[in-house]
Amino acid sequence: MRAVIWLVLLFVVAVVAASTLGRNDGLVSFYWGSWRLDLSLNLFLFGFLVSCVVLVTVIQAMHALLSLPARAREWRVLRRERAAEGALREALAELFAGRYSRAQKAAQRALTIQESTPELEQDQELRVLSHLLAASSLHRLLDRPRRDEQMRRVFQMSRKGTIPRAADDGARLLAAEWALDDRDAARALELLSELPAGTARRIQALRIRLQASRLDHQPLEALRTARLLAKHQGFSRVAAQGLLRSLACEALDAAHDADQLRRVWQQFDAADRRDPWVASRAASRAAALGASDEGRTWLRPFWDRMGELSADEREQLAGALIDAISGLGPDWLQRLEAALTAFSHEPAVVAAVGAAFAERQLWGKARRLLEDAARSPRLDGRMRRRAWRQLAALARQDGDEDRVAQCEHEAAQID
Repeated sequence: MRAVIWLVLLFVVAVVAASTLGRNDGLVSFYWGSWRLDLSLNLFLFGFLVSCVVLVTVIQAMHALLSLPARAREWRVLRRERAAEGALREALAELFAGRYSRAQKAAQRALTIQESTPELEQDQELRVLSHLLAASSLHRLLDRPRRDEQMRRVFQMSRKGTIPRAADDGARLLAAEWALDDRDAARALELLSELPAGTARRIQALRIRLQASRLDHQPLEALRTARLLAKHQGFSRVAAQGLLRSLACEALDAAHDADQLRRVWQQFDAADRRDPWVASRAASRAAALGASDEGRTWLRPFWDRMGELSADEREQLAGALIDAISGLGPDWLQRLEAALTAFSHEPAVVAAVGAAFAERQLWGKARRLLEDAARSPRLDGRMRRRAWRQLAALARQDGDEDRVAQCEHEAAQID
């Protein structure tokens, strides 16, 4: 198709030229002193075109001759730039292949080429990537002094504002990750705090912050970070739920008195306070710190809606209520009897209600429920042991020493 178009254009030019110049009746005269030169119009136009072509060719040849040194210099610079980029690609490939010494040497070769070429001094991105690849290789080789020296040079360039924003963020994220490998949580958190707000909310930055907070024994900060990660789908739903529960329990276990435990509970997100597992751990911890009343306050909303919970969650709540049973008031009896009616087949609920009746000195009801719970093989060993010991306490009040010995023996037999 293209050949046909050119052929048509050639015919058009031929027709135009023939119709315009075909008669050749024009004359061009040149005068110089007493001399006169007459040329036909066609010959003059042909000569003029040939002269223009020759003049342009001469000008281009002179320009090419005069610019030869500059083009030779550009060629040498381009060759060295390609050599530096080739060394950088080699360093990246060797790093991925696990040959860290070769990767470090290749990255250093790229830096050497750049430093020996003044025209490449302004390519800061090449310099930063070379330093980062060299530092990554040295980190894998456990050469921390030389690794830190490479990162120091990168941060010096960052303070001067001569490197791209993405490269600076990447350098700080890498340094924070390496600080975690060195078990230096404070340094990792310091580097993360220097990141812009948008970068600090990225999934990789949040994961590093989560690990650093846990390493630095800051469970509340780790819990907030994990919640952000879960919001950004940094974990699967099941993994996120387990991690959030684990971190909340760590924060509760770190409390050393009731006031500190209360502050931790108030700092929890509403979703954490609605979790039966977290509330159960909080109530057990409150009972251990002498604040059983407050622990039961945290448990009360769950016992009011036991039918909406799973069997495992009810078991956790029952164990927490047993831990916080001391000082149980009469206002609990109605909800406990309702729970017993609905879940009399669950030994954990039976054990909790029996312990509550014993606390309220309802000996008859308590003894029957505790005996049923203590003999249930489905009940947790800790709760069974506690039920036998409560039965031993009831027998001791009745003066039945044989029964006391039997109950203590049964408690001791539970692993």
